[in-house]
Amino acid sequence: MTKPRVKIFDTTLRDGEQSPGATMTHDEKLEIASMLDEMGVDIIEAGFPIASEGDFAAVKAIAENSVNAVICGLARANLKDIDRCWEAVRHAAKPRIHTFIGTSPLHRAIPNLSKDEMAERIHETVTHARNLCEDVQWSPMDATRTEWDYLARVVEIAIRAGATTINIPDTVGYTAPAESAALIRRLIAEVPGAEGVTFATHCHNDLGMATANALAAVEGGARQIECTVNGLGERAGNTALEEVVMALKVRGDIMPYETGIDARRLMAISRRVASVSGFPVQFNKAIVGKNAFAHESGIHQDGMLKNAETFEIMRPADVGLSATSLVMGKHSGRAALRSKLKELGYVLEDNQLGDVFVRFKALADRKKEVFDEDLIALMQAEEREAEDRIRVERLRVVCGTDGPQTAELTLSVDGEARSAEATGDGPVDAAFNAVKALVAHDARLQLYQVHAVTEGTDAQATVTVRLEEDGRIVSGQSADTDTVVASVRAYVNALNRLMVRREKAGRDAAEVSYKDVG
Repeated sequence: MTKPRVKIFDTTLRDGEQSPGATMTHDEKLEIASMLDEMGVDIIEAGFPIASEGDFAAVKAIAENSVNAVICGLARANLKDIDRCWEAVRHAAKPRIHTFIGTSPLHRAIPNLSKDEMAERIHETVTHARNLCEDVQWSPMDATRTEWDYLARVVEIAIRAGATTINIPDTVGYTAPAESAALIRRLIAEVPGAEGVTFATHCHNDLGMATANALAAVEGGARQIECTVNGLGERAGNTALEEVVMALKVRGDIMPYETGIDARRLMAISRRVASVSGFPVQFNKAIVGKNAFAHESGIHQDGMLKNAETFEIMRPADVGLSATSLVMGKHSGRAALRSKLKELGYVLEDNQLGDVFVRFKALADRKKEVFDEDLIALMQAEEREAEDRIRVERLRVVCGTDGPQTAELTLSVDGEARSAEATGDGPVDAAFNAVKALVAHDARLQLYQVHAVTEGTDAQATVTVRLEEDGRIVSGQSADTDTVVASVRAYVNALNRLMVRREKAGRDAAEVSYKDVG
């Protein structure tokens, strides 16, 4: 018997990118979209075309290059937004317009519309979208806090106007699983025309229930889940794509539904999104976290040795995680490196392999054992530095119990070598002060975080730095066996991203302020 199909709607490039500091470049968006397309995502929400010229260009390029997935753009409930959205997605093999408006009492007050005025706007804008595109999705933002009678009324209006998908957003992560299921079930049962459209669920994780709410909505009749890779998104994030996919796969006995996702690609895209967004995956994150398949307890280890199923409900290979991790060292050659990187999801041309091999050898000289995680960190650093205008050339620090600590730093800024010496409260502070002396900025350090990539005193440290300047938030990452070097490179990586954001802000001076659909 064929299982009912649940569509996966990925909004990493739209809602996920709205996480403060998670802005991706044009090329990074195209790469992530391609990975999503290849892994079987049904609908890719590529962005918000009217938000900026950059967003429009990215959505248009993704639409033109898509192969399998529906490519969707977001638009507010006005004709200008919808026209701009259609202009961006129209060249996709399967385009979709997604338009929304806030329907709860709190959100109705923002445009200062009466219930009747809002209902009229919904009819007008959904009709306009449907006249342009056969596939139209409509969302009542903050649906879970909208009065039932009004929600039912506007959902019926959207269906009559031509919406083919009705998305029910839990915009602020307010609802609970039983409510989520009941709301979808009631809408399908009571709204005229509901049987002819697809109902979708879009949940936020403010109370830690996004995945549970999404799965409950499916039980209630939703057949599309909106989600993001790694649960990326504003505030506490969105429903995590990898969690709903594997929950449906592992617990098919009680949730007899299927998706079209190739789960073996989950780990690769998780790592890539973490790299380009600057948001590392927490170690204990379900499915894709570093500790998701780790067992330290003696009882657990003993059980695992006898039968892996005693403490694992899925195999690492099911999500694309290699069963082996220690195979590389200073005697490994190019062929072995190429093979291992391909296994980890990196396919390199000969010239790229040559550059990476040099860095690999330098790393192997400093580390006795090079793990998969070390290679991933090395590749991520290579990608981050490929187009950087600021590069770390040399760093020397003096630290210890006798202060103040000092740092001598040389940076290459647009090809010009600049050097400075600075002091600080510790080696990292001194090094950051040296960076400030060489690159003028008013950014405030919001986050400084250090994680060991692997075990041991020679382990690489991955450092995450988050900066804020004039409302622009950027994140930078780097890894090195020297924590201070990793810290400076992460700081410089964030500054490079800040420079890109400054330039983008200059180009998009008329950028439209916008709100999250869910």
